[in-house]
Amino acid sequence: MPIQHWKSILECRAFDELEKLSSKACDLTAEGVLNSSRFERYVCQGPLFDLLYPCQRVDAEVLSALQSLADECGLIEQFVQMRAGAVMNRIEGYPSEERQVLHTACRDFFSDSPASVEATSNAKIELEKLRTFLSQLKDGTICNAEGEAFTSLVQIGIGGSDLGPRAMYEALRAYTEPDREVFFISNVDPDDCAAVLEKVDLTRALILVVSKSGTTLETHTNEKRVRVALKSQGLDPSRHCVAVTGVSSPMDDPDRYLRTFYMYDYIGGRFSSTSMVGAVMLGFALGYDLLLEFLEGAALMDVAAEQRNIRENLPLLLALFGVWNHNFLGMETLAVLPYSQPLHRFPAHLQQCDMESNGKSVQRSAGRVQLKTGPVVWGEPGTNGQHAFYQLLHQGTEYVAVEFIGFRRSQRNVDVEVEGSTSQQKLLANLLAQSVALATGRKDSNPNRNFDGNRVSVILMADRLTPKSMGALLSLYEAKIVYQGFCWNINSFDQEGVQLGKLLSTKFLSVMKQKGTIGTLAGDFLAAAGLK
Repeated sequence: MPIQHWKSILECRAFDELEKLSSKACDLTAEGVLNSSRFERYVCQGPLFDLLYPCQRVDAEVLSALQSLADECGLIEQFVQMRAGAVMNRIEGYPSEERQVLHTACRDFFSDSPASVEATSNAKIELEKLRTFLSQLKDGTICNAEGEAFTSLVQIGIGGSDLGPRAMYEALRAYTEPDREVFFISNVDPDDCAAVLEKVDLTRALILVVSKSGTTLETHTNEKRVRVALKSQGLDPSRHCVAVTGVSSPMDDPDRYLRTFYMYDYIGGRFSSTSMVGAVMLGFALGYDLLLEFLEGAALMDVAAEQRNIRENLPLLLALFGVWNHNFLGMETLAVLPYSQPLHRFPAHLQQCDMESNGKSVQRSAGRVQLKTGPVVWGEPGTNGQHAFYQLLHQGTEYVAVEFIGFRRSQRNVDVEVEGSTSQQKLLANLLAQSVALATGRKDSNPNRNFDGNRVSVILMADRLTPKSMGALLSLYEAKIVYQGFCWNINSFDQEGVQLGKLLSTKFLSVMKQKGTIGTLAGDFLAAAGLK
């Protein structure tokens, strides 16, 4: 079915029902609402994660209406079509990228019947190339000019070529192979590159350059600088540099790169962590077997995301809670708060993945949206955040939807008991307490110590942060974002909003090259911007 024929949320009968229900939404502060039965019933079990949602302002009527909304919008059907290779990246009647959306094909290796045979076949070819490359690194076939093993990798990329891979690496540092370390250079700010070069022994470093087009300004600039640094030490860049790029891009050049891995147009940058964009780095850091575990976790969640019953579909249920909170209860921002220090960069990845995907004001049918689309997404790890911005969460005038992420066991299994409890127990106690405190509040005659409560949250809980559960968590949020875009009838897969600034920066840079430094060139810059 053509994309433009799918209903948007406003066209659904369930929309009117949800509007009515929102005026009498469940009051979490009411006597007896947060009882043991609610905590037992309001749990959605998915691959490796459970979603605990008693602290959402929902009841049986709301859940039923959300199910109807998902059915009327054809959310499952659209997700299945996306995975099978439908052209989802488009706007009806206007020039657009006109692409398939097949990031799920990068991990669809664990089924006898992949959803998109051709895309998964391409991904398998790249994965086999990577397996061979990693094996050659390990047995010494590939080494530096002195016959020494490469012990570090520097990934140069920006946006989706940095945020997702960096978040995955930080999350899984505990599993890295001995004597392997990864660094990232993303910002065109020269201090970013300089700081990394100060730390890295280039004689034993692989330089992984990631750019689909092969022309990304920041990446191209940083690659040039690192190549100069290699040459200054008498090193041959072609023996150190590895490329991840599009077929036939300017970077697809075997004379300049030790190896080249391909990324495809049907995988958007912010959805590319399970493609070679993230896999080359993770394979180097973790080894091939753990990389496969990471991909398997993502694949498990992809399959689970096709379950039609929302109470058995973790990503879809989370997406619908987001729509309920944003469009019906008026919450404009979403805080993702992992109670796991290794996930400290995961909210930054989600900022891009969510806000670049669903920060849109035009429907796929080219009409202006009539509802708010993607929320502002932000977050930091707990318990640090409790000593920073939780004041606003509990007593501020802005009501913020919260998604907590926690694990029953610590990642490294190194802990200590202090005053009768372990650090992990203290961490989980804080997570659970914050969720309940936001919901219930506290009455106090001192207005400064009064907490209104009725503030919503969910808890995503897994046993332990491993490569497999990290893959599942990544896929969960990718599917959630996709489902919300379908619900709002927007194209979640382009990013035209980042292009205008790029265009103007090129014009400003041209002025700077011609006339000097910024500060005395206000008129020239205004002219370059078309304002004078």
